[in-house]
Amino acid sequence: MCDLAGSHMSGQRAIVDPLTQASVTIAWVILLNKPFYPLYVWYLAGNGVIASLASLTAAPLYLAIPLIAHRSPLAARVALPLVGTLDTLFETKLFGQGAGTELFFAACIMLGALSFRDQERWWQRAVSVLVFGAFVIARIFAGSPLYHWSDQDLAAFFNLNAFAAASLTTFIALRYAGSRDLGT
Repeated sequence: MCDLAGSHMSGQRAIVDPLTQASVTIAWVILLNKPFYPLYVWYLAGNGVIASLASLTAAPLYLAIPLIAHRSPLAARVALPLVGTLDTLFETKLFGQGAGTELFFAACIMLGALSFRDQERWWQRAVSVLVFGAFVIARIFAGSPLYHWSDQDLAAFFNLNAFAAASLTTFIALRYAGSRDLGT
């Protein structure tokens, strides 16, 4: 049996179950897409590329998820929505509420809903409530963005983030489909 810290009776690496494999896949997809984000910003808005490079600061956190998955599958499954939440909070502060980055909270809540087994429902509830709490904090306390966009650029940026958040949420739904049945 594995706890959040990853301690095992035998001291061996845990076998990665289907739910954890799904989380690792999502982490890799996000990580591999991170370097393209500034290019999308450049293509759609023409400016803000330097500011959007700051979004790469979360990449090491996403990389940590596959690295810890064998040691502690539960920790990896908890980490993914929490890292996504921190990333979304940071990008919301960086680009502002009008940029649509808050839409990624929906994907984080979905990860919280899908990443856990029935016997882990308290983790599921805690993660989902934490993500929602972060959303509320972002809505109320985000303040002015660190990077200011023109209205035209902001509209393009919102469309980019809306499409990206919907794509990620759909990919999450497709990737986790059936994983709970196999991972129980």
